[in-house]
Amino acid sequence: MAQPAIELIGIEKRYGARAALAGVSLDVPTGQFVALVGASGSGKTTLLKTINGLIAPGGGQVRVVGEDAAAVPPHQLRRRIGYVFQEVGLFPHLSVGENIAITPKLLGWDRARTAARVDELLDLVVLPREVAARAPAQLSGGQRQRVGVARALAAEPKIMLMDEPFGALDPLTRDALGTDYRALHDKLSLTTLMVTHDMAEAVLLADRIVVLKDGVIVADGAPGRLLATTQDPDVRALLEAPRRQAERLRERLNGATS
Repeated sequence: MAQPAIELIGIEKRYGARAALAGVSLDVPTGQFVALVGASGSGKTTLLKTINGLIAPGGGQVRVVGEDAAAVPPHQLRRRIGYVFQEVGLFPHLSVGENIAITPKLLGWDRARTAARVDELLDLVVLPREVAARAPAQLSGGQRQRVGVARALAAEPKIMLMDEPFGALDPLTRDALGTDYRALHDKLSLTTLMVTHDMAEAVLLADRIVVLKDGVIVADGAPGRLLATTQDPDVRALLEAPRRQAERLRERLNGATS
């Protein structure tokens, strides 16, 4: 059996008296796209951040491609794993190209290799190469998020962590960027773990949905199978949200034209 890209074994994390994570175990096979969903405070972001060492678990073990993450220097671990979050976090005093080139420069890549990688990444995230010379403030929100994805991919990681990456975008931009990222995931054979509050996004993009509640995994599986088999009313309500929204939208549109 192939080595999982990510293994979480009994992960514990407490904040005072509250258990943010209560013994979470999860294997993510290489090449899979997994969506982490659940209510606010369920432990999604905490779990995501334990993988690249931004949060140290209070117990349990994180393994990345078979290696104990705690045994890897944090800066080395993070350079192996791309990380994209909602606020993007581009450096405003650097150009777009310089933002993308940060990790390659830290890794000692020469100028020619770095410049070629910046061009390649702009092509991959469907941005014209001329934006490399612009300041982040000159770009739209959707364009900045594409730059964030490019920056996360700069050092050629095979694992991507995404925390509400498209949450601040308008619906059309969000849909387009989600579709483009899924195509990129497939093209580059990435392993992606994405936190999202949008169940429609999870169903459309992910191979597998993992539902957290109060720091515990309460459901895990392919979207269709979960909906067909879950006995948990909270999980069913969560999975049926896109269908309910579509039905309400259809009713409103039919009422407006009748």
